Amino acid sequence: MSWASRRRLYIGGGVAAVLVAALAVMLIATFYRAPTCFDSAQDGDETGVDCGGSCSTICSADASAPTVDFVRQLSPAPGRTDVIAYVTNSNANAAAEAAAFTITLYGPDGILVASKQGTVDLPPGAVVPVYVPDFFSGYQQVARAFLTFDGGLRWQRYADTRVIPKAGSYSVANEATAPRITATLSNPSPSPLYNVKVIATAFGADGNAIGASQTVLPAIPANGESMAIFTWNAPFAAPIARVDILPVIPLSP
Repeated sequence: MSWASRRRLYIGGGVAAVLVAALAVMLIATFYRAPTCFDSAQDGDETGVDCGGSCSTICSADASAPTVDFVRQLSPAPGRTDVIAYVTNSNANAAAEAAAFTITLYGPDGILVASKQGTVDLPPGAVVPVYVPDFFSGYQQVARAFLTFDGGLRWQRYADTRVIPKAGSYSVANEATAPRITATLSNPSPSPLYNVKVIATAFGADGNAIGASQTVLPAIPANGESMAIFTWNAPFAAPIARVDILPVIPLSP
């Protein structure tokens, strides 16, 4: 082959290579999408669909399901049933915001009395009270209560930087007639806290909840204290052996 022929071949091959490379770049730019944590596909370093790896969402297989410690129906007044439950999130660095649950009440005959749905934030490594006042209005006897999560909880990596008020001492008055619990909550931060929901649960000597109530403190001053007061119109079914005072701080402001 003459030099001129080889030269034309080299030039043609180079042009063809450039065209192929340009076409490849154009096709990649047109059709390729970089892996993300929101593309409904398992790609990149994900260990599941849009979860695990560098994604903020934790795959459900890598997180422990929340534990329902107890669910208790309460009758603070004739014809009224409240429900108090404790839920534990044992995951040290994972939280679930607005976790959907269902509470069901059953009579002694096993017949469904009432059912309600709700949501609760589950901070990492926390015991969370779920209190539903006036859950059921009626005189039908309630024998059992259950709380179940509706599945599909979205666990997120969460570094808990929330300021949690600290419950201090409490006092109980008028236990034999109209119980009244007064508790002190302190704010350890240099900024005031506003609209803090606080739930009080009274337990009998057998460890069962015998009363529950909630209040909202309009403000707890910076590095200061506020009083939370909980009242009932009738005595409990048993003497108070212990009281839990638990503030409820949402995961998102």
